[in-house]
Amino acid sequence: MIAPNQLTDPTVRAFVTAVNAGDQKAFSAVLAPDATMSDDGSDRDVAQWAEKEIWSSNGHMEVASESDDGLALVVDYRNDTWGEMRTAWQFVTDNGRVTRFETGQA
Repeated sequence: MIAPNQLTDPTVRAFVTAVNAGDQKAFSAVLAPDATMSDDGSDRDVAQWAEKEIWSSNGHMEVASESDDGLALVVDYRNDTWGEMRTAWQFVTDNGRVTRFETGQA
């Protein structure tokens, strides 16, 4: 596993750190105001998705590997709703903010 503070991309590092700390303020700060996302190929509302999949269900990311200069992760993701699953994450960033992320089962 890769510790969040060892992740290559600083924006992705901030995203993972915020999720694992349950820090909604830091999570919002790392997202661009018009950030978009998809889960298993379906676009979702970021705020609604984060509330369900991260905040109210204690989401946590254990990074197994990274590629694409740190913008692609393979993560053992767990939350109280789904348990643990291997997931793939792809990030698009601009000026230190996430403009889009895509996740789904790996």
